[in-house]
Amino acid sequence: MKDKLSKKYYKIGDVAEILNVPTSTLRFWEKEFTVIKPKRNAKNIRVYTSKDIETIKMIYYLVKEKGLKLDAAQAMIKRNRDGISKQYEVVERLKQMREQLLKLDGALASLKP
Repeated sequence: MKDKLSKKYYKIGDVAEILNVPTSTLRFWEKEFTVIKPKRNAKNIRVYTSKDIETIKMIYYLVKEKGLKLDAAQAMIKRNRDGISKQYEVVERLKQMREQLLKLDGALASLKP
């Protein structure tokens, strides 16, 4: 998942690419989760803000990575959104650190005679 979001609004295809999920999953989650409310432009196309994308990332974390059911994930977000957000950030940061350590390990292995 990309970290920096540079545009103000994103189409559903852009969000699907950023999160590496099908657009059908985003549409389904929009129906199931009350916290996802993308705006629609004049052509009735969904447009997501950076905040919407962060919310979807939290849902992805809870459903796909932690294995929670949709109802449980929604309840957790409603009850403790800040806590889930912080937990998600920590996990993402640890993943980035792991990638860096693996790169360093590969670099050190290539230096060995």
